[in-house]
Amino acid sequence: MSKQPYQLPDFYVPYPARISPHLEGARAHSKAWAYEFDMIDVPQQGKAIWDEHDFDSHDYALLCAYTHPDATGPALDLVTDWYVWVFYFDDHFLELYKKTQDMAGAKAYLDRLPLFMPVEGPITEIPENPVERGLVDLWNRTVPSMSPGWRQRFIGTTEALLAESLWELTNISAGRVANPIEYVEMRRKVGGAPWSANLVEYASNAEVPVEIAGTRAMQVLSDTFSDAVHLRNDLFSYQREVETEGEVNNGVLVVERFLGCSPQEAAEVVNDILTSRLHQFENTAVAEIPPLLAENLVGPQGQLDVLNYVKGLQDWQSGGHEWHLRSSRYMNNGGKAALGGPTGIGTSAARILQSLVATAPYRIRSHTFTPFQPVGATPLPGFYMPYSAKRSPHLDAAREHLRGWCAEMGLLDGVVWDADYLEANDLPLCAAGIHPDASPEALNLSSDWLAWGTYADDYYPIVFGRTRDMTGAKATTKRLSDLMPIEGPAATVPVTPLERSLADLWVRTAGPMTVDQRRDFRAAIDTMTESWLWELANMSQNRIPDPVDYIEMRRRTFGSDLTMSLCRIGHGRTVPPEMYRSRPIQAMENAAADYACLLNDVFSYQKEIQFEGEFHNAVMVVQNFLGCDRDKALGLVNDLMTARMQQFEQLVAVDLPTLFTDFGLDDEVRRTLLGYAEELQNWMSGILVWHAGVDRYKEPTLLARAGEPAKQLRVLGGATGFGTSAARLPRPRHLVGASRMDGAL
Repeated sequence: MSKQPYQLPDFYVPYPARISPHLEGARAHSKAWAYEFDMIDVPQQGKAIWDEHDFDSHDYALLCAYTHPDATGPALDLVTDWYVWVFYFDDHFLELYKKTQDMAGAKAYLDRLPLFMPVEGPITEIPENPVERGLVDLWNRTVPSMSPGWRQRFIGTTEALLAESLWELTNISAGRVANPIEYVEMRRKVGGAPWSANLVEYASNAEVPVEIAGTRAMQVLSDTFSDAVHLRNDLFSYQREVETEGEVNNGVLVVERFLGCSPQEAAEVVNDILTSRLHQFENTAVAEIPPLLAENLVGPQGQLDVLNYVKGLQDWQSGGHEWHLRSSRYMNNGGKAALGGPTGIGTSAARILQSLVATAPYRIRSHTFTPFQPVGATPLPGFYMPYSAKRSPHLDAAREHLRGWCAEMGLLDGVVWDADYLEANDLPLCAAGIHPDASPEALNLSSDWLAWGTYADDYYPIVFGRTRDMTGAKATTKRLSDLMPIEGPAATVPVTPLERSLADLWVRTAGPMTVDQRRDFRAAIDTMTESWLWELANMSQNRIPDPVDYIEMRRRTFGSDLTMSLCRIGHGRTVPPEMYRSRPIQAMENAAADYACLLNDVFSYQKEIQFEGEFHNAVMVVQNFLGCDRDKALGLVNDLMTARMQQFEQLVAVDLPTLFTDFGLDDEVRRTLLGYAEELQNWMSGILVWHAGVDRYKEPTLLARAGEPAKQLRVLGGATGFGTSAARLPRPRHLVGASRMDGAL
């Protein structure tokens, strides 16, 4: 290879790497297995994939011996075979489909692979190539010892790993480099680390208990593990992928293009994100897992399994790093990672202290937020908004209705809201932009939901934030969920204005729904209310969240699921449910949600930081991550908004039509999904008009309300409105002042 494009950064490696005593046995076994399934020295469709030298130099047995140091000999053999298979698949797909850009052949190839992973019963399809034959053998050897729940999870991560390769291929064909938020999200699917996390359960003989497998905390462990694995791999593989293979799906390249900086600077940024994800992993393991186990009454064996699983993920991080330093597959000559000396067991432990010292400033900064900082009015940037805002003709009637409804429900008691603040919020203006074609009754209902969500988001910090009453907050959240029965009347009697208003809305909204629609709709509301507990937990730790975790949780705290659920219900039954789970639709929803959330964070910055003592705001998260000032962080947040909007445009113009063709959707479904895209456009353009037009975020209103006694409670808690406290991405300390962000200011 040519000269390295950058020097490897100082990695955060907080755990010592260890190696399995069964390494040589796994090397011999995996090589024989690869020969048995024609993965070595057997060209595929005339293209050479691996020869013996390739296989030996990649040394996948060494990877597995490092990443699963405590596995038994037979378990290590099987896990190593899985890794041989997945790397062979990656290179097989590269040669046959990525380099040739054969989209049709790639889709047909990927569509067959799930046939060789049935949850129950035997495999009936006949395998036709080394990838399929290897998968049959691996599946039959693995599933007998694992539960149906694990099998389902493993199938899901394997299918994502395979199917989303088409996303990579599409980007290569179009020469398109993803934006940072999109990249982290998609890399998690195509990179394979969630798949690796499932294999940690197998190798450690430590299945995650079914009762907690789907919880946020366990998902965060998997996500943070995955992001760190993938970003580390991107740092080591940039030269091979970008310079040799013409790959565009690499995190260093993504940051390089987004910030307009050098590869070295981009590598430092990626390493900062990697470090932040590992900090998030540690915080989740220490602060969230113990109460999760207690609340779900997980028994002693289940607790031990979870601890061994966490330890297995930690071993993987350190072992994977050691392997990257040794494998000929990657760029690893003369980097800082070697600390100027040898690598391997013994030297990895020496790197721990340096890792802790190097990352201490960010860790300390994240726990030392000073509330109520005087920041002044926020200078609004020029927002990119390609869609014209619309407005319902029923706006004035909706305003009149909302005044009466809020008074009737008791929401204007002067503790959280009063009549003047209701007028300052003008939520019917927001509803009129989001649903410009709604009937008068539908616009009233939309206004009521926006008012309830905003009131509730204000309520939690006022009532629970001051006293750090997590027990009370969790009890309230449970009661709110109980007030939304799937079938029959609610068994819980509403007591507070918050509860009475939700009970009223549930009856009015859920009554005409099917049982499945009610279940999905309640889940959307539960997602929002439970996310406010996450905010309260961060406030109790005085911990500014990790930027990736923040942006993903911000969609929940903003009520994005609720907004989109209301839209989907209006579609009736015309759209097959699997369409809403497809990549283009989910990507479209997330891009729209991120634009809306980031927009809110810009407008609410002074309100939250100065008047509420709150730090759940994207601008503040970026400030903390980079150690930069507000204006530089504001410029980056606006860049992210623009990137997400441009991605939304591309999805509507290119990806949706492709989806229609690939699935042979009829005209009615096509019209519904295009209408859904227009609804999301109205959402984004409508809330921009609302934020700019209401008094809620303006300094005179904030100053006037700061003197009211009730607001002394507010500032001790935090939160804001139906999307005020928030989440976003990062940018590096060393690049502050160095990229196109400055031009935006």
